[in-house]
Amino acid sequence: MANQLMHRDARHPLGRFDPFSDMEEFMHDFFAPALHVRDVGNARMRVDISETEQAYQVQAEIPGVSKDDIKVSIDGNRFSISAERKNERETRDAGGKLVRSEREYGQQYRSFVLQQEVDDAGAQARYENGVLLLDLPKKAGTGGRQLEIR
Repeated sequence: MANQLMHRDARHPLGRFDPFSDMEEFMHDFFAPALHVRDVGNARMRVDISETEQAYQVQAEIPGVSKDDIKVSIDGNRFSISAERKNERETRDAGGKLVRSEREYGQQYRSFVLQQEVDDAGAQARYENGVLLLDLPKKAGTGGRQLEIR
């Protein structure tokens, strides 16, 4: 019967065989080269956030972007990163025309909510080799409080 559920053991190689389970990934990989230039808006900047007692450290990969095109905003315990990648085309006057352009352009935006508020006066940002590095110190006295149960 087609409507019965089938138990599959993911650890067993034959249990994972399902010719249609990976169809979406296959179709994406198949059409990705043709859609690559138009798919820039979906390309997500990769972000790592680590925490110490005093601060949050953020590393965001944003290659190919000028530091002037990156904006970081802090509002309480929320911070946002936006970046714009521009496609600067050459103009050729002597009858030359652009045959192919694979440079990407578009905007990327990420926003995160942290557990503690950030001291925006002490926050620092630098951009090195395509990686945005943020040091976001925690605001004193805004940490959570654990209640005693009576």
